[in-house]
Amino acid sequence: MQDRVLPESLRVVNIGLASFAEDLRAEGVAVIDLDWRPPAGGDARLAALLADLEDED
Repeated sequence: MQDRVLPESLRVVNIGLASFAEDLRAEGVAVIDLDWRPPAGGDARLAALLADLEDED
């Protein structure tokens, strides 16, 4: 019988790595998936423009 590597009380919030969450679930770990993506799809120029808009009153 294989010993558990993770404690029974472990709970995880998974941000974008589906295979990571699947492996944890296979071990019986409670996982909540968060559908997060970088602002502006990761485009630094667009993200900077959005940040500037956010700073305006």
